[in-house]
Amino acid sequence: MAQRGVQLDQKKLLCSICWDLLKDPVAIPCGHSYCMSCIKTHWDGEDDKEVHSCPQCRQSFSPRPVLVKNTMLADLAEELKKTGLQAPPSAAPVVDHCYAGPEDVSCDFCTDRKLKAVKSCLQCLVSYCHKHLQPHYDVRQLKKHKLVEPLKQLQDCVCSRHDEVMMMFCRTDQQCICYLCTVDQHLGHDTVTSAAERTEKQRELQVSRQKIQQRIKDKQKDIIVLQQELKIISCTADEAVVKSDRTFTEMIRLVEERRRDVKQQIRSKEENEVIRVKELESKLEQEIAELRRKDAELDRLSHTDDHNQFLLQYPSVSKLSDHPDSSSNNISPLNCFEDLTAAVSELRDKLLDSLKEGWTNILLTITRPKVLVKKTPPEPQTRAEFLQYSREITLDPNTVNTGMSLSEGNKKVTVMEHKQNYSDHPDRFSYWQQVLSRESLTGRCYWEVEWRGWLMWRIDVAVAYKDIKKKGDSGECLFGCNDKSWVLRCTNSGYEFYHNRARHPVSGPVSSRIGVYMDHTAGILCFYGVSETMTLLHRVQTTFTRPLYAGIWLISTGDTAQFMQLRD
Repeated sequence: MAQRGVQLDQKKLLCSICWDLLKDPVAIPCGHSYCMSCIKTHWDGEDDKEVHSCPQCRQSFSPRPVLVKNTMLADLAEELKKTGLQAPPSAAPVVDHCYAGPEDVSCDFCTDRKLKAVKSCLQCLVSYCHKHLQPHYDVRQLKKHKLVEPLKQLQDCVCSRHDEVMMMFCRTDQQCICYLCTVDQHLGHDTVTSAAERTEKQRELQVSRQKIQQRIKDKQKDIIVLQQELKIISCTADEAVVKSDRTFTEMIRLVEERRRDVKQQIRSKEENEVIRVKELESKLEQEIAELRRKDAELDRLSHTDDHNQFLLQYPSVSKLSDHPDSSSNNISPLNCFEDLTAAVSELRDKLLDSLKEGWTNILLTITRPKVLVKKTPPEPQTRAEFLQYSREITLDPNTVNTGMSLSEGNKKVTVMEHKQNYSDHPDRFSYWQQVLSRESLTGRCYWEVEWRGWLMWRIDVAVAYKDIKKKGDSGECLFGCNDKSWVLRCTNSGYEFYHNRARHPVSGPVSSRIGVYMDHTAGILCFYGVSETMTLLHRVQTTFTRPLYAGIWLISTGDTAQFMQLRD
């Protein structure tokens, strides 16, 4: 028991920086104790910061605390030294939690049993434990190095072409690059620092999370309505059985067999309705679970410290799968059995002479499909109502033709005098000066495009399926000349609408801003001239089979089109 007490005292008297018995022990304001030289050295490395922190609990102090020797701890440490128990092998379990396990990042400098890394250096491309990290706090040249939370795959941060740390991001090619790449194969591209791109993507991530959370709330409301419908279906079914029984008992033996048949049909109908609703409920719960999983992934990604890791994972994590709207099925309660009871009452009145005809009516009312159509909200009328469905549109650098250049965060496209140096991509339009949006569009959407040109200018504002042909100069690649795209052609003299090579003249005042409204489910596509008022230019009623993408086609050098920011 005495030996166990000594070990306990020794555990409490270990410095968590040097992992040795305390020397000149001091206690800092948060209550943790360190060797005076260890904590001084640690804080000296933080002198470029306005605050200093505890290495264990990370509590911050400002200004730097004054250190005073703790005489009681010093006496205890001295007594332990006299017993000869300083740092015995049996004390190893005390610090076992600092050794690297299979899932941990280990220190690259430890030669024996490796300790956990506490930081990774993006300049040295090495991970360090507490002990080996100390020079980065002591040596003036090393203090300038960029330290981040431990990373397992440090080589992912290095440019394979120049062997330099990738601190930049090319928006044109959507990839991490080093500073030498900006003057090499990415010369002339839209490049920013990784931190700046991370900031923008972080905003997009938050928007995606808000959308997911809203979808979860909407589907939870739908489940509540479905549960209510289950109760109503059961109640109405029971009521129908009672009424039918009351009516059929008046028909004595001649209709007894039919009474049993009707009861069976009602129960069968009830069972089918219950199965249908439960299937909808199960589907909604699965979608909610998937959305929550996606939200958790986005949450974890939003807390990633390393910009490169964030940007490498962002495209796959942030992409939201497009689910058909489960709530498009009508979930409104409906009495499925009123027609049945009415038919039975009629049969009672007609008795035997109408038995055959009445029975046919009964079967028809039971088997008649009940299409439950959810009430569709009316189409927007005012610009304020349209803005409720506004979507932020950015253009996809992988689709833009080499004769065009993107700017303003990929919201603006301009026809250039010289070809642009874009990498080859299967989604890039090879001949026509066209570009598609990065976002897929479903449900109700609204966006606006503002355009400018020189002398005789023209712009095609389009929507198209993603799989529209992109290589070659045939009509299969051109907006409006195939069954995969719909386009409003705008010139300084008027408008025309094209789809599948069919031309439709469009009348209306010429406007430099075009609004596009789409209800994907209803198959509605509308083009508006936007000025002080909104003028409907053309309306399409069709059936959309896949998600759509916004598109732009420009002709002359200097012509521009920009997707407007409609919400702050």
